[in-house]
Formats: sequence, structure tokens, C-alpha cells
Amino acid sequence: MADVVFYEKPGCGGNARQKVLLEQAGHRVFARDLLSEPWTPETLRPFFGDRPVADWFNRAASAVKSGEVVPEALDEAAALAAMVERPLLIRRPLMQVGDRRDCGFETGRVDAWIGLGEAGTEGKMEGCLRPDMPPCPKP
Repeated sequence: MADVVFYEKPGCGGNARQKVLLEQAGHRVFARDLLSEPWTPETLRPFFGDRPVADWFNRAASAVKSGEVVPEALDEAAALAAMVERPLLIRRPLMQVGDRRDCGFETGRVDAWIGLGEAGTEGKMEGCLRPDMPPCPKP
């Protein structure tokens, strides 16, 4: 069992399902509001590890979908500055267990990290679950 600090967008159905999956696997989830956290580049950067900068972004964010923000065109400093200013751009959830941090909810990656057991056989667990639906309400 792990204690998981889970930074989510409140009201996000995908994040709600991810938290349930973690709890079903025996983990304790400590949910935090991703959007109200006072992020700085220094506090945010460790969640992305060695992932390419473009993989740090929430592809469902309206600014990304509209082309206003092009993740592939940003360097690390510009990406972090954009996300600190607009946390909706951050790929979620952000998770921390002990000193390790990660972003997104790729079930294989999460299972290898903290274990998901039988619960880890669920279907798609990252991104918008209903792309045909209007965007989640803005906080």
C-alpha cells in the first residue's frame, strides 16, 4: 500500500475514476486541487522526469486543442512558465509517492511503480473519457 498525493482537477470524471482504481488497489489517496496549488517551475518540474516537454501537457486543454499553445514548440522554461500561469495545461493527474513524482495515468506505468493489482486491468484511464461531451466545467 502506498500513500498517493494526487493532484486533480476537481470535478473531473477521469480523475475520479483514477482515484477509485488506486483505492481499489489498496492505496490511500490524498487528493489536492491541481488548479489552486501555488505552482512554481521548481515545484512542478520534478513531476515530468525525463519525459519530452510535449508530454507534459494536457492534450484536452482548450488552449492546446485550439492551437493557441503548441507543446512541441516550447522549451522547458517556456512550458513551465505557461503551466504555472495556466494550470489547466498540466497533464493530470500529478502524483507523488514518497520522493517520486509522475504525471498522467498510464496504467502500466502506475502498476510498475506502486502496483494496481487486479484493478489495473481497467480500460482507458487517462484523458477525457467522453470526448464527444462538452469540456469539464471550469472552476
